[in-house]
Amino acid sequence: MRTAHVLTTALLAGAALFGTAGAALADDPSASPSGSGEGTAAPTEAGTGFRTATAIKQDQRATADASTGDYLYWVFPADAGQRATVRTKITLPESAGRHGTSTWQLDVYDGLRRRQACVYGMRTRAAAKEAASVELSCTLRTVRSWAEPWDNDPLPGSYYVRLTVVGIPEEDLGQPVRAEVEATSTDAGGAQAGDGSLAAPLVPGKVQTANDTENAPEQAAVIGEPDGGWSSGWWSDRWIWTAAGGLLGALAGIAGYSLTRGSGRSPRVPPAS
Repeated sequence: MRTAHVLTTALLAGAALFGTAGAALADDPSASPSGSGEGTAAPTEAGTGFRTATAIKQDQRATADASTGDYLYWVFPADAGQRATVRTKITLPESAGRHGTSTWQLDVYDGLRRRQACVYGMRTRAAAKEAASVELSCTLRTVRSWAEPWDNDPLPGSYYVRLTVVGIPEEDLGQPVRAEVEATSTDAGGAQAGDGSLAAPLVPGKVQTANDTENAPEQAAVIGEPDGGWSSGWWSDRWIWTAAGGLLGALAGIAGYSLTRGSGRSPRVPPAS
């Protein structure tokens, strides 16, 4: 009876522990994508370089009217534990005015302007002369909370999207096109979490005007932090599994002790005759 009582108490304590951990996971900003972009008007233009990239939020479909041959840039935030996917659609001019096949390319760069590899999707695609549109996509590796300086792992911060045509008849350059871009992400979970965090996310810093005086105004960074702030990788569901392992180990120790200790009294030995 005593053993059953001890095990019941331990199980109740474990249930309370899991409830607390679940609540913490629900409140943590890294447990969900960084923002839906609801309530904010989607951008209708794109930048022409890294410094002028148009800021967008995740789950926000941005558009831009441009000319064939332009370099189009957008930038969005991605936090630790997120696996980001960028999708683009280019609406092409009327086929009667085009002279041949065009090849479009989508590139994604991190806050250090290192081009990140796509693990899924098609980042380069050719559009036939008769095609009305072409779609590209790129799914990045899971963003890590930290990495060694020599590593090329994606880190928390800003991610730049560059869209351009890389192959087209010269006669088709300058024709009007319409581009759409959207960045989304999924939570990769604790299996991809790292034991560490950056001192600060990799986002564009503040720069000063050309006339650098004491009172010169500073230009704000082109992209802000995700809704709810940066998580910095402090929480993952590995905490839950670590706590579960410790709890199971404690239960096993209590059960083993209770089964092997006996009645607790030494047997009475009859005196020798």
